[in-house]
Amino acid sequence: MQIVVEIPDEFVHLIIPAGRDPARVIFEAALLQAYRQSRISTHQMMQVLEFQTRYELDGFLKDHQVWIEYTPEQMAADQKFQDEFVANHTRMTI
Repeated sequence: MQIVVEIPDEFVHLIIPAGRDPARVIFEAALLQAYRQSRISTHQMMQVLEFQTRYELDGFLKDHQVWIEYTPEQMAADQKFQDEFVANHTRMTI
């Protein structure tokens, strides 16, 4: 889909950082807003932005001061994964 957005000249410098592609800036802003409103997932963001790693996405979100929502359940699942990984790795090296 192609969308045309008109920005009055006197406001362009306030909205579009110097040297940046205006279309990309507006595109990224729309994605970030959708992410903030939970209408798009981190996986979908990676696909649309063509990021190869989660590290790239984390950097992008940090640069835009958007913090990943991390529930206690997700933290517990990550901790369980880490504990199992360490236990399996320790067994393999002994």
